[in-house]
Amino acid sequence: MQQLFNNIKGDRLIWAIAALLAIFSFLPVYSAASNLANLSVDGSTFNYFVKHFVHLFLGFVIIYGVHRVPYRYFRGLSMVMIPVVLVLLIVTMLQGNTIGGANASRWIRVPLVGFTFQPSTLAAVVLMVYVARYLSKIKDKQVTFKETILPLWTPVFIVLALILPANFSTTAIIFTMIVVLAFLGGYPIKYLGIIIGSGLLVLTLFILTAKAFPDLMPNRVDTWTSRIENFLNGEDTEEDYQIEKAKIAIASGGIQGVGPGKSIQKNFLPQSSSDFIYAIIIEEYGLIGGLFLMVMYLWLLFRIVIVAHKADTIFGKLLVIGVGLPIVFQALINMAVAVELFPVTGQTLPLISSGGTSIWMTCLAVGIILSVSAKRQEIKEQEDIEENPLEILSETI
Repeated sequence: MQQLFNNIKGDRLIWAIAALLAIFSFLPVYSAASNLANLSVDGSTFNYFVKHFVHLFLGFVIIYGVHRVPYRYFRGLSMVMIPVVLVLLIVTMLQGNTIGGANASRWIRVPLVGFTFQPSTLAAVVLMVYVARYLSKIKDKQVTFKETILPLWTPVFIVLALILPANFSTTAIIFTMIVVLAFLGGYPIKYLGIIIGSGLLVLTLFILTAKAFPDLMPNRVDTWTSRIENFLNGEDTEEDYQIEKAKIAIASGGIQGVGPGKSIQKNFLPQSSSDFIYAIIIEEYGLIGGLFLMVMYLWLLFRIVIVAHKADTIFGKLLVIGVGLPIVFQALINMAVAVELFPVTGQTLPLISSGGTSIWMTCLAVGIILSVSAKRQEIKEQEDIEENPLEILSETI
């Protein structure tokens, strides 16, 4: 065990934040899983507890393994993984899973193992690394918009186009994060305006085409538009039912909460262990628990900025921001949905909500951040050795 801790590198506070979030997640997930257990055959919540434990355990194995990989390798891996992601997304789309006649192909089942996997979450991480690689390559260089279309924006738009029919919210988040990363990476603002305008134009054309040919292009456009319209108009829908139950849970929590495992709304709130787990957390742990989680994510954001600032290369800086910022952004969106600041998006709470793919991809991103941090730590240790060789030698002896 001591050998394992000695091999842990990188920002210790990020390790601590990830561990605290994971440990805290067991209580609300176990409590909220009772709703799922009541619908299952055996009615046992322990199975969901074990499943969540396995997901988190594998997630931290991913963090450990990835953070030991020198981050410069991710530059080349992103180019290799783009075709892999495209194939996975195409396979997912061709499954043709539908909900009420709408395309809802988000998961593929892995043969032999038996679990399901959501390629769009992997695509998000891969795209951010890929964009960071390209932006670091053209940093401080004069480039034309035409030069960046094929190597940068073509893969981005193809991947987003494959995700869009089944998952608008994920597409919107990825696109927003890429635009933010491009802005921070020094990509010309006038070109970003063209990209944003092109994205809105493509989305408009997609919606119009889907409306005109609903049988030829099964999609969830009606679901997207109804969610937004109902959110703005305050009409009663299934999503509105979820929000109402979430608000009841939040109101019931008060300052201190009703206590661990004592939530009432978990029995009525759909997706109580995933999309709306923040509402259950506030009901059981009150405003104190809700603020604790918010502080943890903001603390994580602060450490991400610190690691990015200290990174030894432009690629390292952009890489940390690219994979780290979406974690915090997704967490804030999940919280905003629970308190009805956003329409229902289906986004989980990173490292808290149940679900294998979301946990693993968050852990992959955390591992990449720690890899960059570990490199900086290695450089600092080498500088200390060069400055004080005799002191370091005496401490070793």
